[in-house]
Amino acid sequence: MHRIFLLFVCCFIFISLVNAQKQFGLKSPDTKIEIQLTIGNTIEYSIVHQGDLILDKSPISITLTDGRMYGVNSKLFKYSNNSVGQTIQTSIYKKKKIIDQYNELTLHFKDGFNLIFRAYNDGVAYRFISTSKEPFEVKNEEVIYNFPSNQKIYASYVKKQRNSLQEQFFSSFENLYSYFSISDWDPKRIAFLPVLVEGVNNKKVCILEADLMNYPGMYLYKGETKNSLKAVFAPYPDKVSQGGHNNLQILVETVQPYIAKYDKGTSFPWRALVISTNDHELADNDMVYKLASPAKKETDFAWVKPGKVAWEWWNDWNLNNVDFKTGVNNETYQYYIDFASKYGVEYVILDEGWAVNQQADLFQVVPEIDLEALVAYANEKNIGLILWAGYHAFDRDMERVCKHYSEMGIKGFKIDFMDRDDQLMVNFHYRAAKTAAKYKMMLDFHGTYKPTGLQRTFPNVINFEGVHGLETMKWSTAETDQVTYDVTIPFIRMVAGPMDYTQGAMRNATRKNYYPVYSEAMSQGTRCRQLAQYVIFESPLNMLCDSPSNYMAEPECVEFITSIPTIWDKTVAMNGEVAKYISIARKKGDIWYIGSLTNWDARSLNLDLSFLGEGNFKAEIFRDGINADRLAKDYKREIINIPDNRQLPIYMASGGGIAIKVFNH
Repeated sequence: MHRIFLLFVCCFIFISLVNAQKQFGLKSPDTKIEIQLTIGNTIEYSIVHQGDLILDKSPISITLTDGRMYGVNSKLFKYSNNSVGQTIQTSIYKKKKIIDQYNELTLHFKDGFNLIFRAYNDGVAYRFISTSKEPFEVKNEEVIYNFPSNQKIYASYVKKQRNSLQEQFFSSFENLYSYFSISDWDPKRIAFLPVLVEGVNNKKVCILEADLMNYPGMYLYKGETKNSLKAVFAPYPDKVSQGGHNNLQILVETVQPYIAKYDKGTSFPWRALVISTNDHELADNDMVYKLASPAKKETDFAWVKPGKVAWEWWNDWNLNNVDFKTGVNNETYQYYIDFASKYGVEYVILDEGWAVNQQADLFQVVPEIDLEALVAYANEKNIGLILWAGYHAFDRDMERVCKHYSEMGIKGFKIDFMDRDDQLMVNFHYRAAKTAAKYKMMLDFHGTYKPTGLQRTFPNVINFEGVHGLETMKWSTAETDQVTYDVTIPFIRMVAGPMDYTQGAMRNATRKNYYPVYSEAMSQGTRCRQLAQYVIFESPLNMLCDSPSNYMAEPECVEFITSIPTIWDKTVAMNGEVAKYISIARKKGDIWYIGSLTNWDARSLNLDLSFLGEGNFKAEIFRDGINADRLAKDYKREIINIPDNRQLPIYMASGGGIAIKVFNH
């Protein structure tokens, strides 16, 4: 047995000594990816994929405030290697099982740190681990990506350009993507992850981080050469004050000369690169989940219940044909509860407004709301209630808030307006997840950075924003191209994990007809586009953004939407091109759901349904109507037999989509 293992090790790792430099090579299990690592005065690595140079020699290091450096003049004293092939069972995810296969190299240094590299079939990851037994501070981390040429990238700059980079660390993590050459990076701006880089032969590289805990999140910035990018991190907050949106935020006024501090050694985040040969592979990638810390085995999360949510904020509490004044009051929420009960929607949310404004106190409830009465009413209808909470209001008395509202019967919180990812704020997310889990409460992190795997560590963390979602259509100008964004995020933002996009609009607009209306908002693109997004976008807690009145006027659409699961047994990314189109199939039980989206170009595609296997199948299809190019809400519903050859031609109008439910007959 040992001989077999050693022979296999030789296949995926090789070592040489050149001019006092140690060189290591680490290959992926399928041998298509190779990491070439050089350890000398510095530590550098490069990546080759099937003979194509993906990343040129790029240095990595961590600098401490006492002058020590992990990765500069460091003394390697031993290394070890490992090959892993396992199956990860999931409970709240886009598939039930994940194949986790990689080759690993661990380097041990005399300077108080280790360095781990992993080669997967779909990418590369590395992380530093401090073995210090004493307190220390991290001054900076060197993360440089030297690409072999001046390649094109898709990046989301921090939306509001401010006077300094430091001011840009206060961000909602929402923006459209800019597409440009690396050398054209705006030197006054930083971008949040993920970032997508085009490679040779149509390959793509998605830059990510995973298992982000007790450390600031990573941004990217213009590198020192025309082909390079480098990381920047929010400094550790020093002086802070309460303020911001409705006095619910903590604003950083001054910072320390370091980015993180520790009492002893720690594991730093994984730096990951996902490599695809076809764009659609990015839309079904598990890298972040694989790298994240699993939940503790002794912790039971069986009580976590994903589902859909009737949401009132986007539609401005607007109801018609009722005999009461709508708004933040019990009568309005009872109406939403009745709607949710009728259509099988699991939750109703009370968004901002139920707690007294400007007080940042979740125990001060407005007089128009009787929460205990609402909980009792919702329980009668088998509906759970979720409460919106501003960040500081939740954080200032977290334990008592969770205990009080859990005992009342509230199922979870949507926490909003963090707008930072420095070390203290990242720690808040961990503390909130842990405390909420103690009281069996779910969390939807809104107004926050991209997911990095916390939902695996704490499955009660059911969703994240960090996306330019449909809420922005309440105020975005006609120049905002949300449709192109929709067919870009599955290849970039969604690679990081689930997203609280909040789709479901029944008021739909063509490109020339869209305009922002805060109180009666509309979507860009067709009605069927909205339906398809419930399949395309990964979102275990999924909002129905429009008014019950609008939904009940469209029973076919709402019944289809509410039939779509929010977690899945299988996912198949069928086809796609970044910023052009995407098709994804997902299975729950015996039923497949398929969604396709296009950009502003009308598009014909052929869907290969060979994954259905043997049997006779029918499909319920919602397709763009013949006039959807001028009247975006126009659609056609039909039932068809799936062809024996499993080839299904489809057509999508400009800004369109198609949603399909496939079942045995």
